Amino acid sequence: MKGTIAIVFVILAISVSAFAQQAEIDKALLAAPANMKDATTVIHWKSDFTYDTLKKGTNRLVCYDRSGMPTHQPFDLECTSVANLDRVAQTLKLEAVADKDARQKAFEAAEKAGGWKAPEFGSVWFHFFGADQEHARRHVTIAVPGATNKTMGLPEDNKQGGVWIMNAGSTAAHLMTPGT
Repeated sequence: MKGTIAIVFVILAISVSAFAQQAEIDKALLAAPANMKDATTVIHWKSDFTYDTLKKGTNRLVCYDRSGMPTHQPFDLECTSVANLDRVAQTLKLEAVADKDARQKAFEAAEKAGGWKAPEFGSVWFHFFGADQEHARRHVTIAVPGATNKTMGLPEDNKQGGVWIMNAGSTAAHLMTPGT
């Protein structure tokens, strides 16, 4: 009898764990384009800035939940190219610096030293974030590390109302897409 009860508890524990993992996968995929979700990888970031793969995909898109992490919204999902995971890990580690000024200096030092890994040029970043899912908004950016007005012919500010390069000339340079 004791053995049967133990087996039942093990099965229940496994079921609850599987349900929680599927819920995390489903949540992370909310940020992915609908036509890519089935083939997308989903990861879970750990506190040491490494990750576990929850769902292995067949395309190059990877999604994860950043909800409640330092500097992030209470509801914050992101997807990008698997080639950008090293940069994301570095960024999460720098964002964990509690003091705002020290955090900014750490980002600047990493950029200046060439130690902040550049994202894959042309890779898309899909963001879905806000106070909660009901009030979340979508935002899409495209990584163009090192890009400037001279190299791309696009403005480096949003005054013209169209696509523009934010953080021009740095590894963080990306195309801002108004309305997303």
